[in-house]
Amino acid sequence: MSISQKVSMTLPNKNFMAFASLFLFSAAIAADYRPAPPAEVFHYVVNDKGVALEIDWAVEDGAYMYRDEFKFWVSEAEIVLGEPELPDGEIHDDEFFGEQVVYRGNFFMRIPYTIKGNAPTSLSLTIDSRGCLDSGYCYMPQSWVEPIKLKGSSASKKLSFANLSGNSIDDVLPVDEVFIPEAFAVDGNNIEFGIHFLPDYYLYKSKISVRSLSNKAKAGQLDLPKGKVKTDEWLGEQEVYFDDVFGKVAIARATPEAMDLEIELNYQGCKVDGICYLPVSKVLTVSLPEATATVDFPKMSTSNAPVSEQARLVHIITESSIWVAVGLFFLLGLGLAFTPCVLPMVPILSGIIAGEGDDVSSRRGFTLALSYVMGMAIVYTGAGIAAAALGLQLQATFNQPWILILFAGLFAVLALGMFGAYDLQMPSVIQNKLSSISGNQRSGTMIGAFVMGALSSLIVTACVAPALIATLTVIAQTGDMLRGGSALFAMSLGMGAPLLAVGAAQGKLLPKAGGWMVAVKNAFGFMMLGLAIWMLSRILPGPVTMMLWAVLVFMAGVFMGGLMTLTVDSNGSQKLGKGFGVLTMIYGIILLLGSLNGGSNPLKPLASINVGGTSALVEAAHELPFQRIKSVDDLDRKIAAASSNNKTVLLDFYADWCVSCIEMEEYTFSDAAVQAALSNTVWLQADVTANDEIDQVLLKRFGVFGPPTIIFFDTNGVQQHGYEVVGYMKADAFAMHVRQALSVSDSMSAQTIY
Repeated sequence: MSISQKVSMTLPNKNFMAFASLFLFSAAIAADYRPAPPAEVFHYVVNDKGVALEIDWAVEDGAYMYRDEFKFWVSEAEIVLGEPELPDGEIHDDEFFGEQVVYRGNFFMRIPYTIKGNAPTSLSLTIDSRGCLDSGYCYMPQSWVEPIKLKGSSASKKLSFANLSGNSIDDVLPVDEVFIPEAFAVDGNNIEFGIHFLPDYYLYKSKISVRSLSNKAKAGQLDLPKGKVKTDEWLGEQEVYFDDVFGKVAIARATPEAMDLEIELNYQGCKVDGICYLPVSKVLTVSLPEATATVDFPKMSTSNAPVSEQARLVHIITESSIWVAVGLFFLLGLGLAFTPCVLPMVPILSGIIAGEGDDVSSRRGFTLALSYVMGMAIVYTGAGIAAAALGLQLQATFNQPWILILFAGLFAVLALGMFGAYDLQMPSVIQNKLSSISGNQRSGTMIGAFVMGALSSLIVTACVAPALIATLTVIAQTGDMLRGGSALFAMSLGMGAPLLAVGAAQGKLLPKAGGWMVAVKNAFGFMMLGLAIWMLSRILPGPVTMMLWAVLVFMAGVFMGGLMTLTVDSNGSQKLGKGFGVLTMIYGIILLLGSLNGGSNPLKPLASINVGGTSALVEAAHELPFQRIKSVDDLDRKIAAASSNNKTVLLDFYADWCVSCIEMEEYTFSDAAVQAALSNTVWLQADVTANDEIDQVLLKRFGVFGPPTIIFFDTNGVQQHGYEVVGYMKADAFAMHVRQALSVSDSMSAQTIY
């Protein structure tokens, strides 16, 4: 049989209170007065902190609760409740009960507990309470039963407030043990916030702010109570709070359906006569019930806060005409078609068309290209929708070493077909079957082009860019598959549009027969091998990759006629082939020498060769000052250290398989103007090549879909929202962007708190 414990306070005369309540209740009925139910007037949230239960109350305006009417019960024999820690409250002159202590608005309770024996996993807390309305109506006593999941036995972690008076480093508590934020829904359009904190600490009112992280809801202005004026040594006169602070914010919603809303709560506090903590940003999830009012987002007032390019594109997808979004994203896809991530599709398609033989017409080339593009667009769109909806990192998944090796082998096999090792066509059995179905002897090649396009979309994909992030964000955050998917499909078609021109032109310009056709097919064979090396470069060391390039380039020179013997009868084309072949072979030898000396850049093959001891100095001068981090804890420590030194922070998400990441390092980060703009900045780099659980936690913290993504933090360690960089950006544009992103923190550096 379980044992009930009871913790109560001194109460007024019970018989008299019951009589008074009955009198007031009868009077209300006589007047046909229907007050709101108690659950709509008195709100609370209970949290287990390991050593105590904390109850956050929010009482509607015009109502109050009696301090001495609170009682707390638990039925679990292993839990022993301590003396409740209740706030002071205010004196209320009650007509029937005399002078009483009551609570209004927001207040906070703490009930310590201890565990005897085995710790239960949960408990059932009964809260007895009673409240009234200023109109004169008093509710009957209420009993609230709240099931609570316990954190586990943590009596050893019990906090002794009496030991917090010193200022030594041993007394410095983690910020999450000092300031405890909470949030809960009052109704479908209003949220209550509370920040509870220990005695001898305070919060800056100006540092408290809220922001909705959803595209379906926006937070209004935070309503906070008046604080106390404190003269700060660094910031001058500041309004601060020395006791728990509560605020309320209205939520404008685009749809009335119930939802789980993520709210970002920012705050900063200090210890009296002690340290000041860095600004804190917490994401709280609030379950909003069905709303009574919605709002047309385009008509809402906007702030002067910066908006990133991907955020603007998200707005276009969700708010503008779907045809406007489709047209715009087709043009954006057309721009992506000329990036290093999409250009490798050209030799793949060219190899397919060249494999057709010597009688390919323009129409045939266009049809093959269209089949290839549709395969790419359909699979790319489907994979993008699935990735965004399920929160997957497909870009990392399809860059796993075994997948890259498999497809590099496939391109090598295709290259052998270009060199005449076999006929690049489907088996005759399959061709005959397809022929009987469609009457088209080459339908097998059409299907092959479609399949190659589908595979290319997964392996040789578009780089991470604002347009891609915008479509994935719409799908992930709003669930609007139609708009997000349509924009993604239009972008895919834009990426493939130049390939249609390649197919039509190749069908017209390719030689019809003779030795030229063999030379062209050989050229496409080398392109296929180059594509295989490019894919393997994502997982191979730089010197090994350059050695493979050296072999490929040297053999290309041999095929061009570099070793051919010229005679007096040799024609001009043979002489040109011999000359260019020799030059190509020489370049291949230079690449080989560079790789043997540890070089990795085919464009600068001799940069690694030590001539007179200057190589190491040149390499050190161009070395980027990145500090690698792995986890969220690593990041927080680095940001805290940078803030203590009054430095800003750049966080770069990088992966070995990310082409644009390598471009950023090679051409942008190495630029003198960029490095000058980041002279007071700590460079952090998160290598998410492995895409393991630790990487995914870090990516999800900032809502990053993939690299390259760059995030900035000011000298106080606060993220500069709206200044995120997604995808490759040229050096001059990036330097200007950096100065804008960090200008606010530079202007406030004199106010940094130590």
